[in-house]
Amino acid sequence: MYPYYSSISDPYRQQIQPGLPPVTQPQFPPGPPSGAGGPQQQFPPGPPSGVGGPQQQFPPGPPPSQLPQDSGVSLYAVDPEGIRRCLYRYTYIQLRNGRRFWFYPIFVGRYSIAGYRWIPSQYRWIYSGIDLKEINSFSCQA
Repeated sequence: MYPYYSSISDPYRQQIQPGLPPVTQPQFPPGPPSGAGGPQQQFPPGPPSGVGGPQQQFPPGPPPSQLPQDSGVSLYAVDPEGIRRCLYRYTYIQLRNGRRFWFYPIFVGRYSIAGYRWIPSQYRWIYSGIDLKEINSFSCQA
């Protein structure tokens, strides 16, 4: 027995039941013309595309091979102003779950940071975000 297709937009349904109108893509109104005024949404910066933004967004290379000394355990959530001094610097982070890794922050918000996390097994940086409540301790390189 063949499965019943409940979606009208399924192209196979038209073959099963002839006479249905052709499937069309939804039409959306065009956005505002480029350069037009209007409210601008603010998003944290994503991976650099080579257009605009600070010149130093992507990490300049692999992180340092020497790990910083453990600075102890934080009993409270990390303060955004405290970690802001680590922007665009190699930062060693320890999460509350015990994981430790190098991070290169490029954005600090009220509740989170965004940047590049070093994946040693792949020898590359990946773009990611971290909730500040999950950070146990951090240390920036000078």
